[in-house]
Amino acid sequence: MNYPLDKNLVDNVCTTFGLMDAHELGNATIRQMVGIIREIERQADCEYVHMELGNPSLPSEQIGVEAQIEALRNGCANKYPLITGIPELTKAASEFVRAFLGLNVPEECIVPTVGSMQGCYALDTLISQLRPDRDTILFLDPCFPVQKQQSRVIGLKVDSIDIGDYRGDSLRDALEKKLQKGNISAILYSNPNNPSWMCLTEYELRIIGQLANRYDTIVIEDVAYLNMDFRDPNRGKPYCAPFQPSVGRYTMNCVHLVSCSKIFSYAGERAAVIAVNPDLAHRHFPALTKRYNSDGQFMRTLVYQILYAISSGVSHSVQYAMAAMMKAACEGRINFVQNTRVYAERAHRIKQIMEKHHFHVVYDKDADNRPVGDGFFFTFTYRDWTGEQLLNKLIYYGVSAISLVSTGAKREGMRGCAASIRDDQFDALDERLALFDRDFAPASPQPL
Repeated sequence: MNYPLDKNLVDNVCTTFGLMDAHELGNATIRQMVGIIREIERQADCEYVHMELGNPSLPSEQIGVEAQIEALRNGCANKYPLITGIPELTKAASEFVRAFLGLNVPEECIVPTVGSMQGCYALDTLISQLRPDRDTILFLDPCFPVQKQQSRVIGLKVDSIDIGDYRGDSLRDALEKKLQKGNISAILYSNPNNPSWMCLTEYELRIIGQLANRYDTIVIEDVAYLNMDFRDPNRGKPYCAPFQPSVGRYTMNCVHLVSCSKIFSYAGERAAVIAVNPDLAHRHFPALTKRYNSDGQFMRTLVYQILYAISSGVSHSVQYAMAAMMKAACEGRINFVQNTRVYAERAHRIKQIMEKHHFHVVYDKDADNRPVGDGFFFTFTYRDWTGEQLLNKLIYYGVSAISLVSTGAKREGMRGCAASIRDDQFDALDERLALFDRDFAPASPQPL
């Protein structure tokens, strides 16, 4: 296959997905982008180096697979699952949170969801109803683009700060300036951060927790990449410090989204839990009492009103899989941190290739000016290009990623996922980026 690809072919595919041409790719959703790339591959008979979708590429944990198969063979498929989750799962999830986050969340404060996507949507819906005067969610950008999309679908307003510009003590002033307005219903972030892989520290999480207490604001903490800060070799030992850094040590106004997609490579089964701090779970809100003619309790409303309306429970069999995997991790039979370390190795190799061809990491510094670690995601751009400029050109060279614009980032560039690239594709990436750099490198100054 010769690169760059035919412009007319690429533009025609983009128009079939509702875009004007390749110049509109910055407006595409992640799933639109996936569809566009797959159709280009079909028509051009080529294979892209896929970095646009955060698909785990490791085999699913066999312990979960076997437990799910056994549950199906035992006849669970003909029964509706408990909306609150099977007891085996809530017990295992409570232990899992204790073992790897160092937090005590009782079984009755945990509920399964159809992936953390559903969990976040349900929480946004509930939080939008707690206090009518608080109509805005504050995102610590850059963020997972669909989470903002969910807020907009529900009708919540969105505000944000770019965490890359406010590390350490400066985070306090930036957050307080937003919270003082009185319209913020919740603060939402992922840690490690999708897409930048920056990691909030315990000190920064203490700041967030203290301000959540002062302004009575709920914090939604997405730990989809639990303990995947691979810079710390001691992470991931059950019931042993260092635990995953968490705001749950500093405020009772918090909820944790715990997904099995990445840590157990179980993305296809849409498996996650919401773990609610018990004080928040048992709190009563007058607006909920009025709306649902109930006692207005946070946890009961989340489960029996919101989640029940969205989906009458999570797949019965996958709950047994989650329970088995979480239990095995707590017992040391699954070391998900060690198992997923390959993503850091791939990211490191990708960055080396990119830097050779004048690409560079966009969000390159973490707290205390420490280099951002290698992990599942990374950010990059070419020379001083914008993300839209790069996206509109890179697609012709058989390399796909998404624009940082969609993540709310204040910096220009793209998000890449290191998970899907195969060992046999690194040479292809090197060759294609070399062609790209040949075609777009600034002209060398002519000798006088």
